[in-house]
Amino acid sequence: MLQFKIIPVTKFQQNCTLFWCDETMDAAVIDPGGNFELIEAAISENKLKLTKVLLTHAHIDHAGATYKIASFYNVPIEGPHKEDQFWIDLIPQQKESFGFSDADFFEPDRWLNQNDIVSFGNIELEVYFCPGHTPGHVVFFHRDSQLAQVGDVLFKGSIGRTDFPRGEHATLIKSIRENLFPLGDAVRFIPGHGPMSTFGEERESNPHVADRHFN
Repeated sequence: MLQFKIIPVTKFQQNCTLFWCDETMDAAVIDPGGNFELIEAAISENKLKLTKVLLTHAHIDHAGATYKIASFYNVPIEGPHKEDQFWIDLIPQQKESFGFSDADFFEPDRWLNQNDIVSFGNIELEVYFCPGHTPGHVVFFHRDSQLAQVGDVLFKGSIGRTDFPRGEHATLIKSIRENLFPLGDAVRFIPGHGPMSTFGEERESNPHVADRHFN
């Protein structure tokens, strides 16, 4: 069974998430944006074996500690989609612009695409390509648990910004409504920032993507 722990990191309080298999205790960390010591402590406290780093996208508050985590645990980096390569290339500039003291360039071991599967222990996560916030954003979905980690695509009551380079509002709306909402109203999701919600709740009340705006 999938277990998870949300670890808010960086001054942006980004929801870094530990996912693990409670049968094998193999784990993956999603979006380790910073605060290496908090992530390391959570891995140790739960007696987990970290097997990979997963990235929804390459903004620095989601990816800043990727190199340090992957190097320390000697694990591969999977994600995001290759269209976010330019954001990885910009990590030195992002680091300076946003005042991150501990962020380094990295190279993903595997780019992810729509319908890919990532696995650790007995857990398999489905990959959904959801551009708009960034051109290479992906989402991770565990069907058995009806749980998704959506990064900065969707939030409780809001959606991701599209005013960054190569962000596209119409593309983001399409990603949410055509790639995420069909997974079902009961799906709970962990956003990149803020509290969890469900796709059903957002279809009902989110002012940006609620059904009433598209009927």
